[in-house]
Amino acid sequence: MKILKKPEWLKVRLSGTEHFATTKKLIGEYGLNTVCRSAMCPNLQECWSSGTATFLLLGDVCTRSCRFCAITASATQLPLPSDDEPRKIAHAVRRMQLNHVVLTSVTRDDLSDGGSAAWAETIKAVRGENPDVTIECLIPDFEGKYEDLDRVMSLKPDVLNHNVETVPALYDSVRPQADYFRSLEVLRVAKRTYDLRTKSGLMVGMGETEQQVKKVLNDLAGIGCNHLTIGQYLQPSLRHFPVRSYVTPDCFERYRIYAHELGIQQVQSGPYVRSSYHAAETV
Repeated sequence: MKILKKPEWLKVRLSGTEHFATTKKLIGEYGLNTVCRSAMCPNLQECWSSGTATFLLLGDVCTRSCRFCAITASATQLPLPSDDEPRKIAHAVRRMQLNHVVLTSVTRDDLSDGGSAAWAETIKAVRGENPDVTIECLIPDFEGKYEDLDRVMSLKPDVLNHNVETVPALYDSVRPQADYFRSLEVLRVAKRTYDLRTKSGLMVGMGETEQQVKKVLNDLAGIGCNHLTIGQYLQPSLRHFPVRSYVTPDCFERYRIYAHELGIQQVQSGPYVRSSYHAAETV
C-alpha cells in the first residue's frame, strides 16, 4: 500500500520548556494517564509546554478497537477503575495551577455503568479541591444508556464534549462498535435535557468527501452544538486505517467558515487541531 508523503504544513515544531518538564514529572509522579501520550497527540509538546494536559480516566486500555486510534484495545476483562484516580487527578490539577481541565476516558463497555461512576467521582474531586477550575468532559457514548449519561451530565460540566469522529459512511470501516446517530443523540441530550455547552470533533483525510463533511456540520448545527474541532487524521501505525488524503489549509478554512455560518459559535479547524486543542477558549 502506498504511503502518502506528508506535506510541508504538517511539520511540528518541538518545544522543551520548563513547563513541559514540570508537567511530565507531575503526570509520572501520580501515575496518571493522559490522552496526549496514549493517543500520540501531535500537540503534546505544545500543550505540555504551556502547562496543560488532558487526563485519561479508567486506565489506558479501551474495549473498542477503532481503527484510527493509537490507544491499546482489548476485548478481555480489564482492571477495575482505581479508587485513587479521582484524588490524584484533583491533586495534579491543583499543582499544575490549571484554570481549565479536560477529562476524557477510554471506553469501558465491560463495566456495568460504562465507568460513569468513576467519571462522576473525578468531577467532584476536581471541583472539591479546585473550586474555581472549569471542566470540559470529553465522554464516550456510554452505549447511549441514559442513567450513565445522567451521572455525568447532571454534574453540569462547563463543556460537554463527544466526538462524532468521522462521517457516517466510514463508521463501519473506522469505528464499527460505535453509531453515528447515537453520538448525535448524546450531544442532543446534553443540550436539550441539561442545557450544557456542547462540543464535538471530527477527523478528515480518511476518504470522506467535502459534501459528507458538510452534512455532518449541518447535523451538528441542527442539534445546537456550540463548539467544533476539525483536524487532519494521522495514521498512528501501519496496522491502523490509512490516510487517504492530506487536507489543505484552504479546505480547513472552508470548513471553518461553513460551520460558523451554520451557527456553530466556535470552530477550530486546521491540520493539527485535536479535541482538546486550545480547549480553555471554549469556556
